[in-house]
This record gives sequence, C-alpha cells and structure tokens, in this order.
Amino acid sequence: MRAVVIEKGEAGQKVSIRDFSEAELMEGDVTVRVSHSTVNYKDGLAITGKMPVVRRLPMIPGIDLAGIVEQSDHPGFKEGDAVILNGWGLGETHLGAYAEKARVKGDWLVPLPAGLTAAQTMAIGTAGYTAMLSLMALERHGLSPSAGPAIVTGAAGGVGSVAIALLARAGWHVIASTGRLEEAAYLKQLGAAEVMDRAELSKPARPLAKEKWAAGIDSVGSHTLANVLSMTKYAGAIAACGLAQGMDLPTSVAPFILRGVSLLGIDSVMAPKALRLEAWHRLAREMDPNKLAGMTRTIKLDEAVQAGRDIVEGKVRGRIVVEVQ
Repeated sequence: MRAVVIEKGEAGQKVSIRDFSEAELMEGDVTVRVSHSTVNYKDGLAITGKMPVVRRLPMIPGIDLAGIVEQSDHPGFKEGDAVILNGWGLGETHLGAYAEKARVKGDWLVPLPAGLTAAQTMAIGTAGYTAMLSLMALERHGLSPSAGPAIVTGAAGGVGSVAIALLARAGWHVIASTGRLEEAAYLKQLGAAEVMDRAELSKPARPLAKEKWAAGIDSVGSHTLANVLSMTKYAGAIAACGLAQGMDLPTSVAPFILRGVSLLGIDSVMAPKALRLEAWHRLAREMDPNKLAGMTRTIKLDEAVQAGRDIVEGKVRGRIVVEVQ
C-alpha cells in the first residue's frame, strides 16, 4: 500500500511517499481501508519535525481518518462499517492516516455521523471537532451570546474557521483575530462580525486591559492568549486548544483573581467517547455544509507532505481534505 512515511535520515528525519507493507502495521483489532484524511497543524509539525510530535520511527503521519472497516475483531464494528477516527495518538505514537490502510483499536473509532459524508468529516477533522469541543466547554461554563462578544484567534486557520461558523450560527457576535487581513472577506462570509489584526494581541500583555469580550476560542497560545485573557470581561472564559504562537503562557493571575476569568483547557486527543459522539452529533446538525465547502480544498495523498509544510508556515486557509485512495 502507498503511504507517507517519516523515517530517520542522515541529517535528521526524512519524509517520503512509498510502498509500505501491510504486515508492518501496528497491533489493533480493526483494519480500516482509509478513504480520506485531512491536514491539521499537528500533522504539519510531524512532517516538518518542528516539534517532537512523532514519538517513534518509522511513522505514518495523519491524525484523522475516515474509511470503511475491512476486518474487525471488535464487537462494535463489522466489515463494511463506515467509521472515523480523531486523535488517540494516531500519527504520533501509532501509525497514522496517510496510508491506504490503518490498523487501530476499535475503541478509538466512531461511526460515520449520520448526515455527513466521509469527505465532510475530514473537512471538519480534528480542527473542527476541537472547535466544537471548545464551544461545548463555553456553554457548560454557562456562557451565551447575551454575555457579550466572542473572540477567535488564528481565525483563518482550521480551528478558527470552523469556530467562527459555529459561534456565529449560535448567535454570538464574533471577533476574528488574524495575521492575514487580506482574508477579512472570507472570515466575514463565515460569520465574523469584526476582524482585528493579530498584531494587537501578539506583544507582551499587560496584567489587565480594557474588557472587550466575554468568551473566546484560542488556538494560538503564548502572548496572544495572555492578551486575550487580559481583555476578557468579568466572569468570562476562554477555551484554549492550540499553540501556533508557542506553548508558553506569559500572563499573570490578575484576570483570574480580579475578574473571575476562567481558562478552559480543551483536549481532543484523549476525549472520552461519549463527548466525541456528542460533538460529532452536533457538528452534523450545526455545521453549515455550504460554509464548510467554502473553507475546504481537496488534495491527493501525493500533495499531503507539501500541505503539511504550508500549514506550519501559515499558508493554509481553512481546511484541507486528503483523498487517500
């Protein structure tokens, strides 16, 4: 089978598209014929080696897959079932989705959500699924559009694009922060009411700044998240789900102890199955298919490596679907 493979090279890791033996797939009780995958920021980090995402070599990257069960020893799935998988170490510690087949644990799989095609689930992918987990966390915290605006950082990226569409549909006044102001029209088509230059949030933050939003979804981290927290209204909350600017968080306790702001951590990799099913059920119901199509482009497996490099360099808008077969 054909696969994207990350291996050890003379000058570090090397990435190639080559034949890979099915016999070399890792242990698992379900074998899936992969039809589609996607390109997330984490996939880009794995391909470029810019962060230690890959924990074993050789590795097939790709943290998301959609496909058809080819063989199963798991009681929950049978041959012919349409399934999806997000996270669980796929493409990091377990051979991933950029291959024509994957052997995985059945407990990691979710049935293809009713109302979505395999390609649509990968247009959403971990990025969109994470955006929904973030929205759900804000709602569990008791926040609603009546509390004030919501900010989305990294707005033109995958998480940001889906987050804007979901928040706008739910009735929020969405402020989109981006370093690509030329994408303002795109962001407003998704539902953003305002577009701000990320430069306003990229520098070291003051402990507290003027209150501007009640909620937010941040995929950037570092100084950006620190600034977002400093500008969050009393009793507001920010869902943190990414690290595009960095893993550090140079902030103070001021927003938390003086304004009662909450920082909500979002983990999509190990989220329990019940939460996954709820998120995907809501995505099938609430994600506008026209907006999803408008933020998505489709590539072949041969193009996935370059797409991974592009996403790390900030050259990717919205979502990418990888046609594996």
